[in-house]
Amino acid sequence: MRRILAAATALLLLATTACTSDDKKADAGATKVTVGVVPIIDVAPIYLGKAKGFFASRGIDLTLVPEQGGSAIVKNVVAGKYPFGFSNVTSLMAAQIGGAHLKAVAAGVSSTGRPGRDFSAIVVHDGSPIRTAKDLAGKTIAVNTLKNLGDTTVRQSVRRAGGDPRNLRFEAMPFSDMPGALQGGRIDAAWVVEPQLSQALTQGGQIVASNFVDTADDLTVALYFTSEATIAKSPALVTGFTEAVKESLAYAAAHPDEVRDIVGTYTTINDTVRIAMILPSWPGEINRPSIERMAQLGRTDGILTKAPALDQLLP
Repeated sequence: MRRILAAATALLLLATTACTSDDKKADAGATKVTVGVVPIIDVAPIYLGKAKGFFASRGIDLTLVPEQGGSAIVKNVVAGKYPFGFSNVTSLMAAQIGGAHLKAVAAGVSSTGRPGRDFSAIVVHDGSPIRTAKDLAGKTIAVNTLKNLGDTTVRQSVRRAGGDPRNLRFEAMPFSDMPGALQGGRIDAAWVVEPQLSQALTQGGQIVASNFVDTADDLTVALYFTSEATIAKSPALVTGFTEAVKESLAYAAAHPDEVRDIVGTYTTINDTVRIAMILPSWPGEINRPSIERMAQLGRTDGILTKAPALDQLLP
């Protein structure tokens, strides 16, 4: 009898182990999803959402891949390298005009709408003779990518200050390189966002304009998006991803201290910068009029060749 009980116990343990193994396999069977992002404060919500399990709870094994700018991310989504991406609205509109079949699935990040207290600004080095955006004419200004969101919004700040937006020299560089380039005098000004904005300011930089605020009220700056091919092939995955992003945005908006902590996991910042950072807005809704304004300015500046089909691009 004891031998029978021992054998039964062993079989029970084996069955339990098998169930546990199967559970692990089920977890391992989650859909692997790669998302292209820019390593700036804008994408803190999706990093938080991953950490909080918002994507895992929907069967999504999320990998976030940093890129220099939205245009590179758009190209990788179009090419099928990433099923989803995070990109500024100018890159998305330009790609759609060029024939890419893309669809925004959720809001990404928005301006605070507060001059001098936005997460984006045009900054000059300490002691610069540049006092306002009007003084940027003829100067070299760093942007993360050329002929894109930075160009348009910086030009708009110059216009509003009464300057000539046609005579600006833009130089492409990663946001992370801009504070050092300002300090070293290699550029005259930089369009920079958090956390590099606060990094530049703690090194003596001065804000001359809040370019997003100058462009539109509560500007929707960027969106999470996918391709129409992915929507057709994996509609349930798109739905799950969209729900997880929206949950992440709401969580980030309600937990600013956790936002400050998570940014330090994917960018190199010190405690002074972490505390000083100006957080963006993460509304659940897309501000379409602000995107229409960006489209108009993009055509004025020659970045967009025609009006985008926003009904097709936006949710």
